[in-house]
Amino acid sequence: METFDLSVIWAIVIAFSIIMYVLMDGFILGLGILFPFAPDEEARDVMMNTGAPIWDGNETWLVLGGAGLLGAFPLVYSILLPALYIGVFLMLAGLIFRGIAFEFRFKAKRSRKWWNVAFAGGSMVVAFAQGAVVGAYIQGFETQDRVFTGGALDWLTPFSIMTGLGMMCGFALLGATWIIMKTEGHVQEWAYRLAPKLLWVVLGVFALVSLWTPYVNASVWDRWFSHIQVIWVLPALAVASALVLVLSIRANRARLPFFATMSMFLFTYLGLLVSRWPYVVPPDYTLWDAAAAPGSQLFLLVGTLIVLPVILGYTGWAYWVFRGKVRPGEGYQ
Repeated sequence: METFDLSVIWAIVIAFSIIMYVLMDGFILGLGILFPFAPDEEARDVMMNTGAPIWDGNETWLVLGGAGLLGAFPLVYSILLPALYIGVFLMLAGLIFRGIAFEFRFKAKRSRKWWNVAFAGGSMVVAFAQGAVVGAYIQGFETQDRVFTGGALDWLTPFSIMTGLGMMCGFALLGATWIIMKTEGHVQEWAYRLAPKLLWVVLGVFALVSLWTPYVNASVWDRWFSHIQVIWVLPALAVASALVLVLSIRANRARLPFFATMSMFLFTYLGLLVSRWPYVVPPDYTLWDAAAAPGSQLFLLVGTLIVLPVILGYTGWAYWVFRGKVRPGEGYQ
């Protein structure tokens, strides 16, 4: 294989791993974000039980994407990690608090409220950090001679704060539609009422990001408006997914709202990739600038192509085994 082919293949593998993590772990983070607003403690038990059997398997996609990025595009690591140290640290710390809360909350008696705080706080921190990192990526990074030359807080700007809050709202919407699909009774009714409100907030953030982007990075704006392009189908499909979400909630559908929300995330994610392609460290370094040696990429790719179907297989099996509604009194106790 030529270097070009290997780099593109690795870009597809890593992009796929990232969107799988966002979709699979996003609704779990959404559960945590919604935790403080749940109608009662029984509802919190049900919400946590909907994600308890599957949450840890979702982290596999984060590991695969991160490890693949390090092996296939080492320049990305050498620039993005110094630029995003604090954001990445906050994300990992939040994941730790969220994970521990899953295991400890059901065994706790007097301290359960603190594990509620850990679950909700960890989820909020992770969602905000991920959204802020996306905002920083849209803005680009200050580099010189393949080295990050900016400051430790360059990633935290009004724009990235807005994208961080927007990601929190997006994950909350994903969590609300997951609750609709996995629960019944008063918990499901609460989620039905909440989801449309969250959708309007998410659409508002989407519009605000679109209007703000040319002021933080004109090249992204030029990519979309230089001439009429097929890529405009992506935001059109995202808006269509939002319409499907609204109609499915009005019709009291249980599964369709969740899959419509996932479609919104997918098309928005593809739009971001198209906006930045082929730059992996914007605004200076492309996919091929950041690539490892072809031999290294090929060696890692062989193992990845063996492992990837296994991950897909056990992920699908876990979701199949734990399909159906979760009712009060079921699950972890």
